[in-house]
Amino acid sequence: MTEKTTADLTGVSETALLTLHSRAREAGRPDAIIEDPMAVQLLESIDYDFSRFGRTRQDFAIRALTFDRETLTYLARHPKATVVALAEGLQTSFWRVETAVTDPQFRWLTVDLEPIVELRRRLLPASDRVELCAQSALDYRWMDGLDPGPGVFITAEGLLMYLEPDAALDLIRECASRFPGGAMMFDLPPSWFTALARSGWLKTSWRYTVPAMPFSMSPSEAATLVDIPGVRTVRDVRHAPGRGSVTNALLAATRLSPLLDPLRGVTVLLEFG
Repeated sequence: MTEKTTADLTGVSETALLTLHSRAREAGRPDAIIEDPMAVQLLESIDYDFSRFGRTRQDFAIRALTFDRETLTYLARHPKATVVALAEGLQTSFWRVETAVTDPQFRWLTVDLEPIVELRRRLLPASDRVELCAQSALDYRWMDGLDPGPGVFITAEGLLMYLEPDAALDLIRECASRFPGGAMMFDLPPSWFTALARSGWLKTSWRYTVPAMPFSMSPSEAATLVDIPGVRTVRDVRHAPGRGSVTNALLAATRLSPLLDPLRGVTVLLEFG
């Protein structure tokens, strides 16, 4: 029996285990909406009591598919681009995207804190197109070696809600300034959701409380990001479809009227000029 690796993660970093668990369990279903064998393999290699997160849902798989779709769209136009995955956690996006590209030439930069990067080094296969950078996304040195010429696609999947508003907006401004022709994609929950997280009432089970979330944006607030120098367009991205007519109907219903905007989060794609 292969010895498992202990994952000693706390705080926001521990959410990497939450999202991995949800995505891998979804991928293991007979009616799975996502193909993610690397996530299944990674989950099985970690010694952790995943039951403390409670029941899994398909929302994290839907989010992953949405980010994959936009990443692939950018790579279709910029095949030699670098994808920068900020606070990547234990995402396995690189392998899903690589499988979907006929002749993969893109490069991948993972930026996360040392405990996460060490787990990725130990448990995920190496690739000469993947670079691991052990530092905070707010330490802008990760930007220094990137050439914007071939293209840069920055993902902040499940990151910005855990940052203070000023820090999140400064990160967006810096990316827009440094990477003309690039793009940045991020997601944020609605304000009622982040308020629950800040109050300590947001739980996935009686054993796990979601960390505080200082930052959120409504669709109308996200639209104002076009005023940031270097931001050419702001797109409110629609989610990839999930499993079941009820799930998809609910996702669509929140877009029927601007009056419903406060109920939904945003997934935003910024294109830089």
